[in-house]
Amino acid sequence: MKIPSSIWTLLIGIVLTLASLWYGQNHGLLPTAATDEAVLVDGLFNAMMIISTGIFLLVEGILIYSAFKYRRRAGDNEDGPPVEGNVPLEILWTAIPAIIVIGISVYSFDVYNEIGGFDPHAIHEAPMHQESMAMPGSAMAATLSDTPPSTEPNLNQEKSDEAMQDPATAEVRNADQIPQLRNASGVGIVAPTIGGSPDQAGKPAGLQVNVTGLQYAWIFTYPETGITTSEMHVPIGREVQINMTANDVIHAFWVPEFRLKQDAIPGRQSEIRFTPKKAGDYALICAELCGPYHGAMRASVVVETEEAFDKWQQEQLVASKETLNQAVAVNPANLSPNEFLAPYTKDMGIQPEMLHQIHK
Repeated sequence: MKIPSSIWTLLIGIVLTLASLWYGQNHGLLPTAATDEAVLVDGLFNAMMIISTGIFLLVEGILIYSAFKYRRRAGDNEDGPPVEGNVPLEILWTAIPAIIVIGISVYSFDVYNEIGGFDPHAIHEAPMHQESMAMPGSAMAATLSDTPPSTEPNLNQEKSDEAMQDPATAEVRNADQIPQLRNASGVGIVAPTIGGSPDQAGKPAGLQVNVTGLQYAWIFTYPETGITTSEMHVPIGREVQINMTANDVIHAFWVPEFRLKQDAIPGRQSEIRFTPKKAGDYALICAELCGPYHGAMRASVVVETEEAFDKWQQEQLVASKETLNQAVAVNPANLSPNEFLAPYTKDMGIQPEMLHQIHK
């Protein structure tokens, strides 16, 4: 009994759909999703993987079938039939990709909005001026160079001043040496920003961390406690706002498990928000070529429970106080030369008595 072609088409379609759905959800190409935002990004990636797998299997399957079915047989020296265009088929294979692209665009726009990357009101917060309307590419240019003088508030300067109110941040940033560039007139805020999700819009984040990038290290300061550290600790379930800039060249804050990346630009105050959801020790990587030792510019980001985070904060505060007390208690001016040099000469095999004899 010959199976109708319509049945074959249905069976092949079911197999392709099931195979695409399975692989799209089990590809294993992404690292751990450690933030709420990562789940949204992974959903978009998986959807694109499902569609891509289905298209790949369909196209390659037709290609292999056609190569086998219509191969040249032995003794067949005739030309192939002259096949001209097929208008319905051309419309079909043009309409389907167009629908797929539009669908992915709408989905990706929604994900970008949900993670706080799009603020439809930002453009309306800054008035549109005639000169900005005649200045193509102003938003892109404004990220690289300053804009003409303006009477509007310098939002980058305001954010920088706010961050510099924290003494710990002021110690590591050179804001007095790098001018805070203005936003392009009439195009809103062009400093890189991924703000809060729509349900968190207008609300302060649960934790503020000031991040400073410099060749070739990341420095983290916590304005609420005055802690300065070379590794970032954040608690699970609390929204974190990263306020960052760079002291020298452009760097990029990238934690693959967070699915978020943001540039740290000299003269610009970048912002990024995320909510950690899975405990672990993750690598912060600079994703912008920043010099010969760019590959070594890494730091640790520790996601931990609220209790562990509070304990870490207390340990940091105690450690900083003990360091300060030691610095005050040990005044080099009050030490003799052999007492001052003893910690350094001990490993060299030089005895204190010998130093005492030399300085007699």
